[in-house]
Amino acid sequence: MVEPKEVRDLKEAKATPRPPKRTQVVDYNVPTMPRQVESPVFVIASVRSGSTLLRMLLNSHSRIRAPHELHLRTIGVQLTPGFSEQSMQELGLDQIELEHVLWDRILHLELERSGKDVIVDKTPGNVFTWERLTYAWPKAKFLILLRHPEGVVSSLENRKGNTSTRQALEANALKYFKPLEKARRTLGGLTVRYEELTAEPERITREICAYLDVEWEPGMLEYGKYDHGDFVPNLGDRSDNIKSGRIQAARTFATVSPSLAKYAKAWGYTT
Repeated sequence: MVEPKEVRDLKEAKATPRPPKRTQVVDYNVPTMPRQVESPVFVIASVRSGSTLLRMLLNSHSRIRAPHELHLRTIGVQLTPGFSEQSMQELGLDQIELEHVLWDRILHLELERSGKDVIVDKTPGNVFTWERLTYAWPKAKFLILLRHPEGVVSSLENRKGNTSTRQALEANALKYFKPLEKARRTLGGLTVRYEELTAEPERITREICAYLDVEWEPGMLEYGKYDHGDFVPNLGDRSDNIKSGRIQAARTFATVSPSLAKYAKAWGYTT
């Protein structure tokens, strides 16, 4: 008997090693090289916060390319001690800056293939590397996407194949919330709330377009009419809601668990 594709995808995802959920700390030893993409846009958000919906809306714009999650922080370069390490040093490059050059080239390739001129990466793992992203791209722009903490955990609970306890899910969410909150307090980006995005999509997408310095387009709100690529495991939301092609209202939550209360208050969801 042949297993359904969703079951095979789930097994494959569980068998794939995941990068650690912690902030990246790196040493910068050489100057940054010129970038092909000077001002990429990075979404800083936790998992299950509506970033796939945001990317669909943005990718529906004629000038904005918002691909599936790129996971740049997991794409590395290895230099063999001796020859290649010394050779790159003579060019003013080390492992970290070579990785930045590679990441930059990936973004540039996406723009070339799409024919667009603004690129947005919505990988949730960006919360663990936003400081490095600001170093690699001093002119980068940031969209800080917030969702009610209970909404994040509830969405984790409702995922197909979830077997984790409520306590484990909250612990998972908190790993994202801590660096997200630091980024929110540090970066000079634009804060977007998932609940407002779903309730007033025109107003919020207009604000985003103004921040990105592009004209707003009404077609953004009908993302289901555009081709955004396949829904692939580990590269974004694949729920029926997102596949519907329609913006659907966010759920509301009257209570918040004690472990999440700090962030719910900081983000303005409770008083």
